[in-house]
Amino acid sequence: MKIKYTALSAAFLLAISTQAQNRFQPEDIWKLSYVSEPQASPDGKNILFGIKTTKLDENKGNNDLFIMKPDGRGLISLVESPQSEFNARWRPDGKKIGFLRSEGGAPQLFEVNPDGSELEKVSSEAGGIEGFEYAPDGKHILFHRQVTVQKPDAVLYKDLPKASGKIYDGLLYRHWTEWADGSFNHVFIQNYNDGELEGNSIDIMAGETFDAPLKPMGGIEQISWSPDGKTLAYTCKKKFGTADATSTNSDIYLYNLETKNTQNISEGLMGYDTEPRFSPDGKKIAWQSMERDGYEADKNRLMVRDIASGKLTDATKDFDITIESLVWSSDSRAIYFQVQTQGTIQIYEWDSEELPAKAISPITKGESNITSLALLKAGKMDNLIFTRQSINAPNEIWSIDPITQKENRLTGINDEFLKGFKTCKIEKKMMLADDGKSILTWVVYPPDFNPSIKYPTILFCQGGPQSMVSQSFSTRWNFQLMASQGYIMVLPNRRGLPGFGKEWNEQISGDWGGQAMRDLISVSDQIAKEPYVDKDKMGAVGASFGGYSVYWLAGNHQKRFKAFIAHCGVFNLESMFGATEETWFSNWDMKGPYWQEPKPVSYTKFSPHNFVKNWDTPMLVIHNDKDFRVPLTEGLQAFTAAQLKNVPSRFLYFPDEGHWVLRPQNSVLWNRVFFDWLGRYLK
Repeated sequence: MKIKYTALSAAFLLAISTQAQNRFQPEDIWKLSYVSEPQASPDGKNILFGIKTTKLDENKGNNDLFIMKPDGRGLISLVESPQSEFNARWRPDGKKIGFLRSEGGAPQLFEVNPDGSELEKVSSEAGGIEGFEYAPDGKHILFHRQVTVQKPDAVLYKDLPKASGKIYDGLLYRHWTEWADGSFNHVFIQNYNDGELEGNSIDIMAGETFDAPLKPMGGIEQISWSPDGKTLAYTCKKKFGTADATSTNSDIYLYNLETKNTQNISEGLMGYDTEPRFSPDGKKIAWQSMERDGYEADKNRLMVRDIASGKLTDATKDFDITIESLVWSSDSRAIYFQVQTQGTIQIYEWDSEELPAKAISPITKGESNITSLALLKAGKMDNLIFTRQSINAPNEIWSIDPITQKENRLTGINDEFLKGFKTCKIEKKMMLADDGKSILTWVVYPPDFNPSIKYPTILFCQGGPQSMVSQSFSTRWNFQLMASQGYIMVLPNRRGLPGFGKEWNEQISGDWGGQAMRDLISVSDQIAKEPYVDKDKMGAVGASFGGYSVYWLAGNHQKRFKAFIAHCGVFNLESMFGATEETWFSNWDMKGPYWQEPKPVSYTKFSPHNFVKNWDTPMLVIHNDKDFRVPLTEGLQAFTAAQLKNVPSRFLYFPDEGHWVLRPQNSVLWNRVFFDWLGRYLK
């Protein structure tokens, strides 16, 4: 029997610790529950979503499925098991819910009734299923999984069954955290009939050495069905080897189930084209599109194609915004999407029947981040359901009427737990750059902040480099946790970040050590003048490009800081160019390779390794073995330099992590070392 809930209250929340504490500690981040992916039922009467909890002692998390009414009442646990359930989807008739789960092997498709009864395993696909969707007519499913396309040369490996060497003839031989092994993500179709898969699955990309969805982070959001279930659209970059490593030119492909023909509908659009979505009436298809090849942080345009005529419209042509996660209205008139703007993420709407100058407008506002978006249709009215977070709290589910813009908070999964903690005051300050422009800077104050006391202060250097400093709640760079240790956190949206227009975002390319670094220094100098800031106890921390920023500041800060922490940072721009995997990134941002004539100034003027002679400030270096984007050798070089310079330094190394730290116990260790280092020099 399923446990029923009349409200999202303490009965569920007591499953996690609610022991009252004053301030967040690293372990507390993993006692929270994390809400994800709300999905409305076809009749609009229920909302399906996941809740992930973590067992820190077992070093793993578990995602279970829940259902509630659109007003947040009537919560029931749908599926709870020792294995995580994910990629949950309503069947088009609303009579079943499908989801993926691993049971002693690769993930497979399961189904359950909306009341939690009659749980059945549906698939037994060799190699498992990594993402799936029902066809709208209920006659097929699509899914994606990895398939082996290339095999080692049988002649070379003859009689060498224990040889471990791998042979590569082109670039992208490793990507983010994985070495290339001849396998690729492919899209499959299979007949489906009321809980039964019939016949064999069909690989619509058989033999192709390309990925759909795109590796390493693409998922089922990059594939979608047409309303009649006869066509599917998918994202793919049909380039291989060195061509793949030097280009971002992915396209949108349509595959017809009847003719088995594939059509490229974004040919001629040269950047990333991703996440296609058919309009409910089947007359149009929309997707996210970047204009320039090789530029991964380009403006994401909203492209809309009329399927009958082929006419293509750039719906955001006259708007200086970049979009993501689009959703059609049920009448096919409007498209809703997320926009990064002014240090927050909001929902915007494009109305196809408005004049171009008024076609795009915001739906939500406030100092928070919208992190997912879905449509809830109830009768003739559309509502949107979404998840929202802030620096002080993780995701909860909300709904909004896009016409009246009335919002309703549907869940409070962590409310009882969070009552045991004092929250941090968050202030938005506009700091002045040396060129007279304003830098939106979030300042997070410790709990019980007293302006008459001087506090140690930390400058946070954002990564990306083009990734907005917003109202995010992270399990690692958690600003509430950091401020709760008694630090004032200063989070500037320096030059080279989205959310402040195209010019602001693009300024950083070819100028890593220029205006962006001057912005960081300007903010640190201004915050140091505040009476509550101890200017003699300031530190700077950051990851990725933020780690680069820390290394650069270490050689150029002129005694401003007393401690540095760099996580997976870029230290030597020449070695970075030669060892990273997605070479389009370095090629674009450095304005060419280091052997180019004339040599780009990035290597001679902006590389932190050129300023090691000035290093004199304690530094913690953190780097991970499986980080192929910013390879481990960058951190090793920095730590070696600090040691040989007799700079107080420590190296934290994770052999099983990539560019991020994702495992719970590794995260806790990361935070303990982080705060121990800061405490030595700032407290």
